[in-house]
Amino acid sequence: MADKLHFDLVSPERLLLSENVDMVTVPGKEGDFGVLAGHSPMMTTLRPGVINVDEAGKPQRRIFVRGGFAEVTPSGLTVLAEYTIPVEELDQARLDLEIGYAEEDVADAKSDDARLMAQEKLDHLKQMRHAL
Repeated sequence: MADKLHFDLVSPERLLLSENVDMVTVPGKEGDFGVLAGHSPMMTTLRPGVINVDEAGKPQRRIFVRGGFAEVTPSGLTVLAEYTIPVEELDQARLDLEIGYAEEDVADAKSDDARLMAQEKLDHLKQMRHAL
């Protein structure tokens, strides 16, 4: 049996996942990278994208993440993510509707602060839609 990678996925609220898997693909700031057991230690920031969790005999799990850090140590991989949602919970029609509302909010913003907040929300929604 091949060595397993210990993987922890942590959000600001709680530990979301802690298990031994075969491989995890992470959307790092410099590009996607795969982590197997025995990977060299490293740390990187995350860009918005999808984490793929692979384990033999099971369907691949896909989790959208936005912001955070990934750290590989001899004991495994830890991802500290600002925001996470399983890709299967994303709804294309709902996201398109919310993107339309967010675009209106950006156009109707009365101040720079309001425009920046609306634009951030719009960017976040578009990143999730792109994950589909």
